[in-house]
Amino acid sequence: MRDARPIIAITMGDPAGIGPEIAAKALAQGEIFRICRPLIVGDAEVMRQGIRIAHVGLNLRPVAQIEEAVFHENGVNVLDLKNVDVANLELGRVCAAAGNAAFEAIEKAIELALDGRVDATVTGPIHKEALNAAGHKYAGHTEIFARYTGTTDYAMLLVYGDLRVIHVTTHMPLQQVSESITSARVLRVIELADAACRLLGIRQPRIGVAGLNPHASDGGLFGHEEQDQIVPALESARSAGINVEGPLPPDTLFPRALGGRFDVCVAMYHDQGHIPLKMVGFRWDRGKGRWESVNGVNITLGLPIIRTSVDHGTAFDIAGKGIASPDSMIPAIEYAATLARERRR
Repeated sequence: MRDARPIIAITMGDPAGIGPEIAAKALAQGEIFRICRPLIVGDAEVMRQGIRIAHVGLNLRPVAQIEEAVFHENGVNVLDLKNVDVANLELGRVCAAAGNAAFEAIEKAIELALDGRVDATVTGPIHKEALNAAGHKYAGHTEIFARYTGTTDYAMLLVYGDLRVIHVTTHMPLQQVSESITSARVLRVIELADAACRLLGIRQPRIGVAGLNPHASDGGLFGHEEQDQIVPALESARSAGINVEGPLPPDTLFPRALGGRFDVCVAMYHDQGHIPLKMVGFRWDRGKGRWESVNGVNITLGLPIIRTSVDHGTAFDIAGKGIASPDSMIPAIEYAATLARERRR
């Protein structure tokens, strides 16, 4: 009988960070194997070390091809790239070799997804400095996936619980944001938001769009982008039957979304969207002086393949200590499995 569970390629992220640990902790949750067939992509010895750090009872199974994998609870299949010298790997340190290993894992996961050998990809956290030190000049995962899939029209969707935020622009200096806010781009992001909600089971999505300027320009007092670019995009979206409202001041848009008024919010730039989501998804323990939980999922929309990710970094300060939380990795895998199932329909 054919196994209907989607195969999910999970990159372990930067080997010097918490990626291998949180991957091990996530896979130690037996529920993950009910919804998918997880395959770690990276170095087997790094994953072995991650299992030890996580203190979980998982059996490691290095494989050279997907066909060798045996998917069952308590077993971790690693598509072994053999690209890390663990003896010389220093946890919590920026290292070009680690950045290169992380990049090679991403390349392989994309290749597998484009070839149809896996149904979705989930990415562990990478360190941008290490990545660039290795000669890979990318701002982050999103840009890598766009480049290797030949995608120019994409957007970042962040999810925590019922709060969903999609971005018109992401990794660029603030001084470049205004010129990048065009009616065509805003409309496309609204369309991506509407389609993503429907894939996630929301049949009549309610979309709230943030303004760029303070008070959404207050009728033109504080800028012109709202009237010149955002409003025309909203009118076009409504003409296409999309339920959209805005442009709204961000300081009231996001509280209303948390209260259930909107299914997804459209943010104009990186921090405008990231800050509200992390305010609700991240919890800092002031007594211990460290993160208690970091929760949120990053989904890249517009790609020909499925990509979800944890919405946090490599956490070099706690790497190797066994205290990293899988709170973001678990839902990232769950979302990837859900999207893979919906895409099959």
